Amino acid sequence: MFIKLYDEIPKEAKTIREAVFIKEQGFKDEFDEIDDVAKHVLLFEGDIPVGTCRFFFSEERNCYVIGRIVVRKEFRGKRYGEKVLQGAEKAVRDLGGKVVELSAQCRVAGFYNKQGYTGLNDIHMDEYCPHTWMRKNLAV
Repeated sequence: MFIKLYDEIPKEAKTIREAVFIKEQGFKDEFDEIDDVAKHVLLFEGDIPVGTCRFFFSEERNCYVIGRIVVRKEFRGKRYGEKVLQGAEKAVRDLGGKVVELSAQCRVAGFYNKQGYTGLNDIHMDEYCPHTWMRKNLAV
């Protein structure tokens, strides 16, 4: 298993996000202008891309924001979500980032709690789905 970092969204990341967020979960506005400026993380098992996320520096939030964290359905339950997230956090640390935030689907906020994220008590809707902002200090 290994992680690759990209300056542009790779087609494998698009394929995974389409399969999960659009086809499986029903989101419509999956791709946006952030994809053009974000770094993209892709997790491989052998030569098979199994998970992805993106991250970017947000002036508005004054920290790096990790988003679009996803693992292909057939590879879930293997802790690959943790690996994708850890890959993004390492890349942010390498860039000098000390704090990261993410907007988690409320139904999976417990996963992020286990990864050291703290909820900011900010529930908001992303399309039809409730999300909450969460933060992690990487300097610890």
